[in-house]
Amino acid sequence: MPDIDPLIERLREAVTRYEELGLKMADPDVISDVGRLRELAKEHSQLEPVAAAATHHFKMLDELNQARELVASGEDAELTELAQAEVIGLESECQEAEEHLQRLLVPKDPLDDRPAVVEIRAGTGGDEAALFAADLYRMYSRFASESGWTVELVSSSDGTLGGLKEIVFIARGKEAYGRLRYESGVHRVQRVPETESQGRVHTSAATVAVLPEAEDVDVEITPTDLKIDVFRSSGPGGQSVNTTDSAVRITHVPTGLVVSCQDEKSQHKNKAKALKVLRSRLLDRMIAEQETERARERRMQVGTGDRSAKIRTYNFPQNRITDHRIGLTTHRLEAILGGDLGELCEALRIAGVEERMAMGAED
Repeated sequence: MPDIDPLIERLREAVTRYEELGLKMADPDVISDVGRLRELAKEHSQLEPVAAAATHHFKMLDELNQARELVASGEDAELTELAQAEVIGLESECQEAEEHLQRLLVPKDPLDDRPAVVEIRAGTGGDEAALFAADLYRMYSRFASESGWTVELVSSSDGTLGGLKEIVFIARGKEAYGRLRYESGVHRVQRVPETESQGRVHTSAATVAVLPEAEDVDVEITPTDLKIDVFRSSGPGGQSVNTTDSAVRITHVPTGLVVSCQDEKSQHKNKAKALKVLRSRLLDRMIAEQETERARERRMQVGTGDRSAKIRTYNFPQNRITDHRIGLTTHRLEAILGGDLGELCEALRIAGVEERMAMGAED
């Protein structure tokens, strides 16, 4: 018996499972069980792109085999020549399809479907850095809107000239964390600031941290480990600003992590939001420690890695954006800052998958 191609075997198993799930979801007993139906629907949705790509791949393989048989027969010289050209084209397409399918079959990170907690802070560059932080916030907000996500503001601290010293928000929607996770790191901008009278290009920076929103079961927080302070809100926000102690600052004593929230008028709501961000930061710390252990001190190039590392440069004079981790350069700066991040996020996602595949091969 000939050996079965491991990839083909896995693809057939995925297609079979996808079809089984479709039948189960039509079962009246399953339909009446909302929890069970939701669980099956989620797995069915995750397998859908694999099943579709696998079905197309099987069709191409059948066409390739037929073309090879025609070449082997050699009955008609003209047909043989046409079939030979078809074989060359189909072999190339099948190879590309197999590489794509290998990436699709890499186990999905269960955190990818979580909401993303995004923290943007102005770095070096003074007012210009704060303006750039505001630009990044608008970029992610527009990308979230185009992706059908919602954005929940947690806290913000305004800078001068309309900039932002710091802003924290949560993006909720399908694969929010999975698509934004590679945005973590230092973003550098090169442009002529509005305050520059002599037209000189300045370099400024802002840092971005993207964390998966933590669930209660992910991180256990002991109340005695928390120091909670309340204070009066500042900045725009209505009549309650500067009149009630609604703002909340929570310090996690064992780690020294500090989270503040003053976006809501209610102290209770601010506390709940701050705790949500604190849990996410603690979960992120746990994940980073696990990745360091798994990588055996091998720094991941695309993943969470070193958040102090420069990951991307936005060069206004040349209308250029360069992502230094994957060596990708595009001259679509205005479109990307306008929220058109899809192509860049997909390139980073693929690079991240390929890195996980490489690390899996090493293991």
